[in-house]
Amino acid sequence: MLRSLIFATTAALALPMGSTFAQAPAAPMRKADLADRVAGTYQGDIISDARGSSKNGVTIIVTRVGPNKVAIKSSHARIPAVTIPLEKAMDAILAASGPSVFLLDTVRSPDRLDLTIDDASWSGSRVATPTQK
Repeated sequence: MLRSLIFATTAALALPMGSTFAQAPAAPMRKADLADRVAGTYQGDIISDARGSSKNGVTIIVTRVGPNKVAIKSSHARIPAVTIPLEKAMDAILAASGPSVFLLDTVRSPDRLDLTIDDASWSGSRVATPTQK
């Protein structure tokens, strides 16, 4: 009877420790890409064009949505939400395809972003980077 009691107590004490090892293994770290490099919050201005006057203090949020692909969201209606594939050309990160212009010079001004989306041009600087999970 004493042997059974000792065995049950030992098994009960080992149970919580064993359950912590039953968690799913951590996902492997992925290699950072161009979308990670440019993701963040930017503050800048819309440049005057045929559709309207200049607008100061426009916030752009750049979010990584896939490998070398970002979603752009703006605080102003003149710049609609779009998804842009990216590529690197010399020292710049550019839109790989599509009608939008995306330009970030990684050497001369690594926190300055220039965009032209739906014929509206915006230029500004990074004010925040996303937190790493």
